Amino acid sequence: MTYWIDSHCHLDAAEFAADVSAVRSRATNLQVVHCVLPAVEVGNFEAVRLLAHAGGDSYALGIHPLYVAQASDADLATLDAHLLRYRDDPRLVAVGEIGLDYFVPELCQAPLRERQEFFYREQLKLARKHDLPVLLHVRRSVDVVLKGLRDTAQDQVWRGIAHAFNGSAQQAQAFITLGLKLGFGGALTFERALQLRRLAVNLPIDAIVLETDAPDMPPHWLYQGAEQRASGAAQGRNEPGELPRIGAELAALRAIPVDALAEAIARNTLAALPRLRGLLPNLNA
Repeated sequence: MTYWIDSHCHLDAAEFAADVSAVRSRATNLQVVHCVLPAVEVGNFEAVRLLAHAGGDSYALGIHPLYVAQASDADLATLDAHLLRYRDDPRLVAVGEIGLDYFVPELCQAPLRERQEFFYREQLKLARKHDLPVLLHVRRSVDVVLKGLRDTAQDQVWRGIAHAFNGSAQQAQAFITLGLKLGFGGALTFERALQLRRLAVNLPIDAIVLETDAPDMPPHWLYQGAEQRASGAAQGRNEPGELPRIGAELAALRAIPVDALAEAIARNTLAALPRLRGLLPNLNA
């Protein structure tokens, strides 16, 4: 039987408030055996933890770059305290979602550019302190994210995932050399995403993990463009249950059997987030 791991989805998002249990059940019925739920701010730390325990999933704690404007320095101390408090919780698998976002204009300018860079580096230090992998937000910021990883490596290999990767082949190799896997999701299903699809085909298969980023990053069959939305069409909601179809598209691109891809993806995800091995013993072979 083919099994899938969604390495990045936000089941605590408002879009799922009314039916999160049904969403998770649909994914289970489609053989999505596990979801990793990253936090985005201190205010949702408990929500992702409780959802992970309720659904048999796992979680990460961190402060997303889009949330640093409303975050205080004290939030870093709160994160540190939570990582210590739950250090023996096997479902806490990473620090995340952390990183840098140079797509949003105001985040590219002072003072928020410096603010998000400060939060990123401080959270890398916390990941090192607590010996946890990282789930990285890397949006038009690959080189600076890489520099942060190198500067805080402490002569150790990193573990974790560069989520929603969309850089060059050379940048991909830099992440791989540092020990990280690269996350691919719905974006690879768009025929016009030529560079991303080339990467998904040409990268070593042991470098790739899959994700939905649900409810965001919809695959092409859920996406409604601006014209359709203006005509009243609703944007399709992404769910972890879409992962098998995304995986099937990647398998077709790479011209390999779907079950072979799923097995590789599971193995890679366990390598990126080692605590998953204790949660998914049947996938450790």
